[in-house]
This record gives sequence, structure tokens and C-alpha cells, in this order.
Amino acid sequence: MHHHGYLWVGPKQRFDHEALRRPPHPDPPPAGSKPELIQRYREVVAEFPTSDLPPLETAFWLMKPRSVVRSTWDEPKEAAAWLGEQLAEHAPRFGSKGQRNTTHLALLVNSAAERLGFGGDVSLGFYLERPSYLSLALVTCSPNRAAPELACPVL
Repeated sequence: MHHHGYLWVGPKQRFDHEALRRPPHPDPPPAGSKPELIQRYREVVAEFPTSDLPPLETAFWLMKPRSVVRSTWDEPKEAAAWLGEQLAEHAPRFGSKGQRNTTHLALLVNSAAERLGFGGDVSLGFYLERPSYLSLALVTCSPNRAAPELACPVL
């Protein structure tokens, strides 16, 4: 078992584009569907697997390209330490003063290490100076508890 780290910072408006944050349905729209529906399906099929946009379900990061994996660790504490580094780097830009609190951030890191130790995933999101959003995820791999059928992107 190992853990992959993912980070995305971008416009909140793009993050809110939920159709591109979920994998396409396995079956295309039936023949005779509205052209807009067919076009939308094609867009999602083309964009979801190549986009760095955070998926709606944390485990679906494993469906993304290898290039979006920021790092990989064998030990949960190492992965949580990376999370702590990212939180410290971005905290000055957090939209909420309470989220910048160092005790709060330390609790998030400790909780992440514990969750990863049990084979779980971690996903955190923060509003930054408007209109930006920060998404951080640590995903357990080989296998993933929530989606054991998903292959590891770096093997």
C-alpha cells in the first residue's frame, strides 16, 4: 500500500463545473438523444481522464493522468507531512481566518496520517483569496478501499 498526493489550485468557477469532475457514464446517450446531450457526453469523455480538475469522489483521482500525481509515499506520516507543507504554504491565502489557525492545521495533518494508516483517503478544500479554490487529496493506492478496481496511475 502507498499514497499519492494531489493538489489543484484554480478558479472557483472552474471547480464548480461538476460535470467535468465526474467520470463519464459507461454508456453513451442513446441514438436520437438531443445534440446538446451528445456533445456534453463527448466533452466529458475527452476531458475527465486528462484534466487536472479534482474529481467529485476522492478515489477517482486514480483515473487521472500520472502527471497530476505530485508525489508518492509508502508511509502515511510522510504523506501527511507533505499535506502539512501544502497547508502551511497556502494558509496565508485562506479565505477564513479560523482555517489559518495552526492548531487547526496540525489537527488536519494528524487526522490525515491516521486515516491513511487505516487505508482511507483524505480530501481537503479551501477557499483562497477570491475567486480561487485549493483542493488537496491523499489517495491510498494498491488497492484503494473505496474503489479497489481502479489501477494505480504510477505502476
